[in-house]
Amino acid sequence: MRGVSLITFSLFSLLFTIFSHHLSAAEQFIHKNQTNPQIIDAFDSSFVYPLKGNVYPRGNFIASINIGNPSKPYELDIDTGSDFTWIQCDAPCTHCTVPKEKQYKPHDNYVKYSDQLCSLIPPIPGTHPKPNDQCKYRIQYEDKSTSDGALVRDSIHIGTTKTPATQPSLAFGCGYDQKFRPDTPPSVGVLGLGNGKISISSQLNSLGLSQRVLGHCLSSKEGGYLFFGDKFIPRSGVVWTPIINGPHYIVGPADLLFDGKPTSVKGLQLLFDSGTTYTHLPSQIYNAVLSQVSANLKGKPLSRSVEDPELPVCWESNLKPHKLFKSLNEVKGFFKPLTLIFTKSKNLQFQIPPENYLIISKYGSVCFGILDGQQMNVNLIGDIFMQDKLVIYDNEKQQVGWTSANCNQVPH
Repeated sequence: MRGVSLITFSLFSLLFTIFSHHLSAAEQFIHKNQTNPQIIDAFDSSFVYPLKGNVYPRGNFIASINIGNPSKPYELDIDTGSDFTWIQCDAPCTHCTVPKEKQYKPHDNYVKYSDQLCSLIPPIPGTHPKPNDQCKYRIQYEDKSTSDGALVRDSIHIGTTKTPATQPSLAFGCGYDQKFRPDTPPSVGVLGLGNGKISISSQLNSLGLSQRVLGHCLSSKEGGYLFFGDKFIPRSGVVWTPIINGPHYIVGPADLLFDGKPTSVKGLQLLFDSGTTYTHLPSQIYNAVLSQVSANLKGKPLSRSVEDPELPVCWESNLKPHKLFKSLNEVKGFFKPLTLIFTKSKNLQFQIPPENYLIISKYGSVCFGILDGQQMNVNLIGDIFMQDKLVIYDNEKQQVGWTSANCNQVPH
């Protein structure tokens, strides 16, 4: 999932385009099977969840979601890079990474293979289910980790600005066989925040519970918040750029500036993915950015570290006696800011100060939080770039916006 040196973007989320011709029927099915008809007109509802986690050392941000009757909280990794929500599941579970008491327990609430919603997710390869069989799936990530499971439906408790809180019946995955990398951050599952029709945001919209608007604010210190609906969008200060390539949050083109000066890196398409810890760039672009950063360090009291295993590129102090860094404040002055400038959106800018592309490792080095995505055909913007910014995904107007924010102040 969120490997340190491998891309965590889910190949599974790319498959939703294939199933797009089933969306209308599935959406009608959601309307027919929602359990709270009295809330259909509550279309202006907005709600917010506080987040736990950080870029380093945890490597993810999680929201606690109450599910079932009686409800039980589940800590889910927020992921705008995929549509599908799933939870490690006691069905029983094979290779689960969390103890049994934290797993979801199904209760004869499986979705059948004949259900329209099942057409939105890819089946387990090599299987030939019958109409009354469980709707089973396989999520495959680009680091080769997988999660097999079955689609279920259950009450998800939504805290809205209206009272009482609503409990719509939503579909999500019951993951009963996990094959993850050993460095996967601890979470019970994934909260899919993409803009496909099976995402939580789209299901809530289909029930009239919220507009297809969501956002997150990831703190560089600890925590932050996630929201649905448009109530928590600032009235001013947000800059917007169109989503250019669905079904994902891809924007652009953008040129890269280093210390405010143009570089050879131009025309980037950028995918905002909160399910990825670090930013991943295709090899040619990655090498160009790293070259700029490294050249600027000439004459600075830093040298490449060969002993720090946290990230592929780290620097240590070359002063005598050897000094271990404890804070980015000690080193950020040696580095220059990066800026993404959107050439077709009135040259609006996405600022990336050094503290948004560096970490201090537990070994006392300063490490480069941009990774080589190798043969990727898109530039993946991870959590590290989005720290201390309110990032908004407006699927109603097909645009992504952002502004600087204090992510430790959760709105009410």
